[in-house]
Amino acid sequence: MKKNILFLCTGNSCRSQMAEGWGKALKSESFNFYSAGTKKHGLNPNAVKVMSEVGIDISSHESNTTDELADIKMDIVFT
Repeated sequence: MKKNILFLCTGNSCRSQMAEGWGKALKSESFNFYSAGTKKHGLNPNAVKVMSEVGIDISSHESNTTDELADIKMDIVFT
């Protein structure tokens, strides 16, 4: 069974979204990756642009709060 990994920051608009994208691109066969924040700030268009420059598409990601992922047991949380 795959472990669930959460990247957590305040707004879930940039850093945590990018980390989720990298995780999915590099290790999605081994882990489930999520990102969330304490507040929703929306997906930062600059994060989408930078990730697209390295061939990772995060344009479909949504800004989430921790409450929205409360039903998923996280094995590892990076803050």
